[in-house]
Amino acid sequence: MEIFHCLYFGVLLAFTCIVAVVLADDPYSEALLSLKSELIDDANSLDDWLVPPGGNTKEKVQACSWSGVKCDKNSTVVVALDLSMKNLGGELTGKQFGVFTELVDLNLSYNSFSGQLPVGIFNLTNLKSFDISRNNFSGQFPGGISSLRNLVVLDAFSNSFSGPLPVEVSQLQYLKVFNLAGSYFDGPIPSDYGSFKSLEFIHLAGNSLSGNIPPELGQLKTVTHMEIGYNSYEGSIPWQMGNMSELQYLDIAGANLSGPIPKQLSNLTKLESLFLFRNQLTGLVPWEFRQIVPLASLDLSDNQLSGPIPESFAELKNLKLLSLMYNEMNGTVPPGIGQLPSLETLLIWNNFFSGSLPNDLGKNLKLKWVDVSTNNFIGSIPPDICAGGLVKLILFSNNFTGSLSPSISNCSSLVRLRIEDNSFSGEIPLKFSHLPDITYVDLSRNKFTGGIPTDISQASRLQYFNISNNPRLGGMIPAKTWSLQLLQNFSASACNISGNLPPFHSCKSVSVIELRMNNLSGSVPGDVSNCQALGKMDLADNKFSGHIPEDLASLPALSVLDLSHDNFSGPIPAKFGASSSLVLLNVSFNDISGSIPSSNVFKLMGTSAYQGNPKLCGAPLEPCSASIKIFGSKGTRKLMWILLLCAGVVVLIVASAFGIFYIRRGSKGHWKMVSFSGLPRFTASDVLRSFSSTESMEAVPPESNSVCKAVLPTGITVSVKKIELEAKTMKKATEFMTRLGVARHKNLIRLLGFCYNKQLAYVLYDYQPNGNLAEKITLKRDWVAKYKLVIGIARGLCFLHHDCYPAIPHGDLKLSNILFDENMEPHLADFGFKYLVEMTKGSSPATIFMGETGELNSSIKEELYMDIYRFGEIILQILTNLATAGGTIHSKPKEVLLREIYSENQTGSTDSTQEEIKLVLEVALLCIKSRPSDRPSMEDALKLLSGMKSQRK
Repeated sequence: MEIFHCLYFGVLLAFTCIVAVVLADDPYSEALLSLKSELIDDANSLDDWLVPPGGNTKEKVQACSWSGVKCDKNSTVVVALDLSMKNLGGELTGKQFGVFTELVDLNLSYNSFSGQLPVGIFNLTNLKSFDISRNNFSGQFPGGISSLRNLVVLDAFSNSFSGPLPVEVSQLQYLKVFNLAGSYFDGPIPSDYGSFKSLEFIHLAGNSLSGNIPPELGQLKTVTHMEIGYNSYEGSIPWQMGNMSELQYLDIAGANLSGPIPKQLSNLTKLESLFLFRNQLTGLVPWEFRQIVPLASLDLSDNQLSGPIPESFAELKNLKLLSLMYNEMNGTVPPGIGQLPSLETLLIWNNFFSGSLPNDLGKNLKLKWVDVSTNNFIGSIPPDICAGGLVKLILFSNNFTGSLSPSISNCSSLVRLRIEDNSFSGEIPLKFSHLPDITYVDLSRNKFTGGIPTDISQASRLQYFNISNNPRLGGMIPAKTWSLQLLQNFSASACNISGNLPPFHSCKSVSVIELRMNNLSGSVPGDVSNCQALGKMDLADNKFSGHIPEDLASLPALSVLDLSHDNFSGPIPAKFGASSSLVLLNVSFNDISGSIPSSNVFKLMGTSAYQGNPKLCGAPLEPCSASIKIFGSKGTRKLMWILLLCAGVVVLIVASAFGIFYIRRGSKGHWKMVSFSGLPRFTASDVLRSFSSTESMEAVPPESNSVCKAVLPTGITVSVKKIELEAKTMKKATEFMTRLGVARHKNLIRLLGFCYNKQLAYVLYDYQPNGNLAEKITLKRDWVAKYKLVIGIARGLCFLHHDCYPAIPHGDLKLSNILFDENMEPHLADFGFKYLVEMTKGSSPATIFMGETGELNSSIKEELYMDIYRFGEIILQILTNLATAGGTIHSKPKEVLLREIYSENQTGSTDSTQEEIKLVLEVALLCIKSRPSDRPSMEDALKLLSGMKSQRK
């Protein structure tokens, strides 16, 4: 054994000596092996970086055969090092770079390097291309880069650098590509940046830059591409930028700029793309832009621009994209816009345009996307609008009239059609058999007649169909409507539709059926049990009859069922009591009989859900036992007096208790009670009494907006929120709270009711026993539970944004406002309560959300965008088990985040859940995009999370 050990160590020593001899003559390989020792290489991307035994017999660099290493023709000098996309990490010391004196190209991009950028790199004086993009280098950009005097390309995109921009970069006279975008640089753009001699590409967007844009940038005569947006500048666009004679691409979007658009920009006669959206620019759009003949993309949206579209735009023959949405522009659309030969996308929604659309719009055979919604347009749809293969036609909330253009019927390329809230009339000419790609159709709030097209079942990709509020539509629901494999939403309320419900033979994906206020009759088909995804069914205000099918009670996702004001008879199926998803059941004003089942689900619906059924009894209605005719029976007259005497004693005791209560608390006026569906029968007195019981109240909420738990005299446990308001605003506040009370969804905390006087309100919610997400975020969870949590939050938020009218922003979405019920299902709490503060400013619930024009206020739109951003942050927190995401998450490249999340969820490299995790992360990163308009709507986010293709507006 001793001989074996001696032999082993002898061989090892000999091999080490051989390697040392080899490396002594090969400093490049030695330096690279030293570099390898510093790196984190979980993917073993550098496995071939090895020195074979036997020595270097050919006096060549061993590393020349290694991956990512490039040498000269003789393999004696390393001239390029490309370590991009190798999943490498760690901090670099830079001590090895002194060897590579002839290095021309260094590429470390698409990795996870972190820490300070090593200054040793700046000793590579022959370097021409330096790419460290998409890493996590941090701290200030180090000094010394001016020594790279031959540098042509400097790309540090998407890192975590901070501090000021490096001024000395401007000394690099050969630099052509300069990219420091996507970090945290702050302060102003140095005026020295106007002195570059050879620069062609400059990208500084997506930092935290401030101050004025230096007019010296106008001296950059060689630059063809400039992106400096998504920062927080001050002041206006310098007119001197019109001197950048070679400029082809200019993007200063999302940059907090104000003032008018300088007409001198029209001197940029080589410009092809101009993006100035999401600023605070004012004044008119310069008519001089007609001079920019090559202009193909012009986006001035989301500003405060006014006036008309310049008629001179008809001269922009290369224009493909014209986006002026979200401004204050007016006038008519010049006829020449319809004749632009290259126009593909026209987005002018949310302005004050009027008149008719250009009659020639679409004749150029190029038009793909038109959105002119929320204006004051009149007239009809241009006859040739679909001639070029139109994909999206969005015309809602205007004053269009007449029948739909026949060209729409045969527009086989159409994917999205939204013409709601106009005055279109006549029969619906859509031939769904000719619309193979249509996914979204909204024809609601018009004057259509002639019924729903009978071939709707041939729209194989249809997901959303809304024809509601066409009161003269008539007709019947086509027989095979529910067979559409992708259909999710079918809304046809208030359309005077008659006949029976078609059978639900194939109803796989339908989640919403809204048919209220029609003349439908017959019974609900028993095969409704096939609709396993159904979450809402509204059949109210029709003539349905027969028994309520028990199969409805077994639907796993059903949360809202409204059968009120019909002719249903028989008992309420007891199976509804076992439903974990049911939030609202309304069978009022039918011919329902028997006893309301005893399950708590039924009691929580409140009396309004059952009233108007004379043969129905049981809690929360009157008891079912036979009534004793006290006042008509001699044998029970004594009992009557006893009961009256007891009642008198009880009244006296209660009055005394309330006297004490008001003395202790001070009366602030008469208390009133407002209850919603879901609140058992009790009064304001019951609520107030619970406050004086130490056994039933954890603590009276001490401050406005504070929350506590209370046990009411009926035995039900609720959460109570205290809100203090002035007497003059209480009426508006109660109106708004009533609006919140009717917002019902499985993933929203139910507002049960509130009691109030002139200065104070106590708001009652369902009590959730399992705490909130802030308390549980650091707990380890399996991926299935995390995914369920994300979906639940998304559904609740989507309901507020898209199913409430007007939309209700949550306003305070955070971990502590996500509560868990007994099944660990998430519920959003405190939604909308931020806006109670607005009540004190004299705004009514309507005008807080809707302006005088009937549109959502801009501040509310911003809040909706902010909800989406916070939702994205919460996803990231759930994925990483971090209670505070902030800079910890935002400072990491996506690839690093993915690896950490995979590890956190203990998924192997081949685990199928990795794809799901990647999808959820992608949605989160979309939601936290810096530009709100780049974020998906909650409807789209939910579709993406469910694995569906997003169909953006």
